[in-house]
Amino acid sequence: MANLRLTLAVGDYDHTRDLALGRVRPHGIDLTVLNFNVEEIFFRFYDRLEWDVSEMSMGMYTSALSRGDDRMIAIPVFPSRVFRHSAIYVRSDGAIRKPEDLAGKRVGVPQWSQTATIYVRGYLSATVGIPLSGIAWVQAGVNDPGREEHAELRLPPGLSLRAVPDRSLSEMLLAGEIDAMISARVPRPAAEGDPRIRRLFPEFRKAEQDYFRDTRIFPIMHTVVMRRDVYAANRWIARNLMVAFEEARDRSVARMLDLTASHVPVPWGMEFAREAGSALVFKDKDYWPYGVTANRTTLEAFLQYAFEQGTCHRRLQVEEIFAEEALAQIRV
Repeated sequence: MANLRLTLAVGDYDHTRDLALGRVRPHGIDLTVLNFNVEEIFFRFYDRLEWDVSEMSMGMYTSALSRGDDRMIAIPVFPSRVFRHSAIYVRSDGAIRKPEDLAGKRVGVPQWSQTATIYVRGYLSATVGIPLSGIAWVQAGVNDPGREEHAELRLPPGLSLRAVPDRSLSEMLLAGEIDAMISARVPRPAAEGDPRIRRLFPEFRKAEQDYFRDTRIFPIMHTVVMRRDVYAANRWIARNLMVAFEEARDRSVARMLDLTASHVPVPWGMEFAREAGSALVFKDKDYWPYGVTANRTTLEAFLQYAFEQGTCHRRLQVEEIFAEEALAQIRV
């Protein structure tokens, strides 16, 4: 019997690279892997379902599912996870010195439904204690004017969100028209060394480690989704893909921790990896956990934030966003 032929689009991550190179093969599947930047992957799959399996923004996926758009179904594989204290930018000469200072200020976001901004707003409301209605929100492109909000939002009463189509957030921050901005990408002026923009948390690593210690939230940016029609025709692919992603990740972590040779072009790369593992203490020293059990706290927090912020139209439950075949924990 011939293997099922599937195409996967995913970013070029070390923890998925063994799938792309064919070193790890999902049982019963001949997998063609496409590597693009994530913006292209999200756009092409969300709009046109151009391939069978895809990396996908958690914000985009859960928003669509909450509105009854069931073209996709996920497996609990998380290619990108990033703490986002580093994503808050302010003017160097401004009055904002701590997160509490954002109350009553004007804060820019590239898209309300962007996963990174959902987590930051969740942090501001749940941890810092600032009601989201207590901030004047502005939506625009980070570096270029004209970025639009594609999600169908259901904003809570009293929340102010103003779209500015002819200015960028970077321009507005430098001009003093907004007081801060949230951006997953470093704003172009900051990346080019403009001293007028700085991170709210210059020592963001410590702030993020403290946040994880206090909340156990390790933010999930992206998941992996399948076309629902492909999944419905061959439901076994959910588990087989999950196992293959886990094997590729495990091989990547083993490389990172191998002192025999330099597997990343960074001095003391192995030691950085070991320190990160010490900071993020998961069961059995799982550096990059997949599945629901190890990630329930993060998933529950995200789904609550997304509902409270109006990117999700209803409060989704963790189990309903993943294929049931990928949720099983098989023990021998």
